[in-house]
Amino acid sequence: FDRLVAELQRRISAQERAIYSAKVIAEAHNPTNMGRMDGADVYGIVHGSCGDTMEFYLRLNGGTIEAVSFITDGCGSSVACGNMLSRMVEGASLEEACSIRPEDVIVALDGLPEENVHCAELAVMTLREAIANQCG
Repeated sequence: FDRLVAELQRRISAQERAIYSAKVIAEAHNPTNMGRMDGADVYGIVHGSCGDTMEFYLRLNGGTIEAVSFITDGCGSSVACGNMLSRMVEGASLEEACSIRPEDVIVALDGLPEENVHCAELAVMTLREAIANQCG
């Protein structure tokens, strides 16, 4: 049984590497900022057209994002996009965070398959929802 499981894991890993960049795989398998945040100053939730939901939590220090976390019920690409975006905006001003585009997340992940681009869009929309009042 253990050999069967190991073989299945090997095949799945090979399929992932054929489709996704090493950065997408790393962010999806080892998210550093995934989880709810107690005492967040700003919160946003978006239900994507794909059926995934994402939430962003921000702790602010003036106009700077001091801490950020996210959760999603989506696929590995959603986790990767949420985590990458959370790392991109940590320490950024609200203005800088509002200027990030889905394309910026995709570039930071070394690309995404076309069918997963909506995951980057969901992450950015959720971040913008969270800070909508500050972004104007």
